[in-house]
Amino acid sequence: MSEITANLALPYILPSQAQKHVTHNEALQLIDAVIQLTITSEASTPPEAPEEGTCYLIAAGTEGIWAGKQGRLAFRQDGAWLYIAPREGWRAYFAATGKFRILVDGTWSDIAPPPSSLPLLGLNATADLQNRLAISSPASLFNHEGHGHQVKVNKASAGDTASLLFQSNWSGRAEMGLAGNDEFSIKVSGDGAAWETALAIAAGGIVKTPARPVVRASLAAGTSAPANNARTGFNAMHAQQGGFALGAAVPSGTGNRLIIPASGLYLLILSVSTLTSSAYGARLEANGSTALATIAGVTTTAAARQTAFGLAQLTAGDWLSIVHTGTAQYEFGAGKTEISAILL
Repeated sequence: MSEITANLALPYILPSQAQKHVTHNEALQLIDAVIQLTITSEASTPPEAPEEGTCYLIAAGTEGIWAGKQGRLAFRQDGAWLYIAPREGWRAYFAATGKFRILVDGTWSDIAPPPSSLPLLGLNATADLQNRLAISSPASLFNHEGHGHQVKVNKASAGDTASLLFQSNWSGRAEMGLAGNDEFSIKVSGDGAAWETALAIAAGGIVKTPARPVVRASLAAGTSAPANNARTGFNAMHAQQGGFALGAAVPSGTGNRLIIPASGLYLLILSVSTLTSSAYGARLEANGSTALATIAGVTTTAAARQTAFGLAQLTAGDWLSIVHTGTAQYEFGAGKTEISAILL
């Protein structure tokens, strides 16, 4: 059996050994010197008044009591120097330079600090070149340090994208941010492929809702005197967004049904322009039966224009038309006899 340990060369207490406490204390001195190793500085001569517990790395060109001990550690203990030969891989804090170093191939080299920039980082997830930061977690917390906190998403130019994408089973369903321009927008998708812009805000604060159902519809420009209880539909849409479409021909009348594209509460506007009338009525109806807005005109030989408003809960697939009563010569077309429908 060896008399010292393999790594730190601590002396063993041997059987039948006298003065066992001396051997034990020597081992404690070595442990005290090398555990949590701090080297005061590298020096070629010992300081004049060394403090207890200080440790020096003996440099080249030593003289006096350190002569011939280059590369060793000189540890001040009980008023004397304890000389220790460091081993490969030892790490120490060099107090004079404020650096951690490691002994490799007989040379103390600086230990590189943690990098300030990581190419990839995965937290409970695998990062890749596209998703260089990947986090798999029930929640993520970004807290303030001070009084506030900003999350910044930057892009190189107006044509690029800076956005937040919300997915369902890895397929996009909603996106908000600057997508392809500098308008803040919210987009939605039902399949991850076809996208609709629900809201867009320009730099001046102008809010646009390009997918909101809005329509102005009429018959083509012209004049006509529909019979009593006749029905007119529409064959021209002068403003349209959000999926409005013309359906089948209206029953017992002229024109086509205007089909409601989405369920919701609608503001409805019925405008009527007449050239002459012998007391007439015009009624905007849903599905050929439910009155939504009504106008009543008096007998006159002068041109007249009247407008009525309605508010109704409509269902996708409902259809609109106008029912005429009495007798009047109507002007049809944009800005004449027409209806407007706006989803609120």
